[in-house]
Amino acid sequence: MDIQLLEKRCREYISSLADANTDTAHDLNHTERVVENAKLILSKENADEEVTIAAAWLHDCVVLPKNDPDRHAASTMAANKAIQFLQKIGFDEKKHEDIAHAIKVHSFSADMKPRTLEAKIVQDADRLDALGAIGLARCFLVGGSLNRSLYNRMDPFCVSREPDDTRFTVDHFYSKLFKLPDLMKTETGKKEARKRVDFMKEFIKQLHREIPESGR
Repeated sequence: MDIQLLEKRCREYISSLADANTDTAHDLNHTERVVENAKLILSKENADEEVTIAAAWLHDCVVLPKNDPDRHAASTMAANKAIQFLQKIGFDEKKHEDIAHAIKVHSFSADMKPRTLEAKIVQDADRLDALGAIGLARCFLVGGSLNRSLYNRMDPFCVSREPDDTRFTVDHFYSKLFKLPDLMKTETGKKEARKRVDFMKEFIKQLHREIPESGR
């Protein structure tokens, strides 16, 4: 299938699911950014373009709330749903397994290791969207939606305590986001992740200056 036609079909499908998706951190805008991140990495890697792009477009065709007890299974559910869609549009069945694998392992909460280059690219592309300016925005968007406090007033930056991002949004930087560059699977992903984390650390420095001493 022509890659442009594949993208058109995938975008139309994901757009058709938008009204039922209430998770604004994993909406169509997120998917479009992940696809662009995947293309950036793909331009430096010798991977299958159709598998990578299809998986990037379809990776969140099933979205469960962050606090849903089945959240860890969402990527497997998405993989199954994606294959049903690809069968419907007549996409090459020989590539279904690799696409499903890339979708299953992309999720941080699923905690599965990618075994193909395409899966590594999609996982990196998704994780890049948790970093940089957009990562900041998404982090605070999710924290607010879950009614979490912005920071721990006695130790906002986890200097003398373990991060608890179930209670404090800023803690998520320390429990996960700042660790992502070391978890990237491609060199392009690592380089871009480091740049985005540097930006986020500048934000934290500014936040430190703005929080009153009484809150630290």
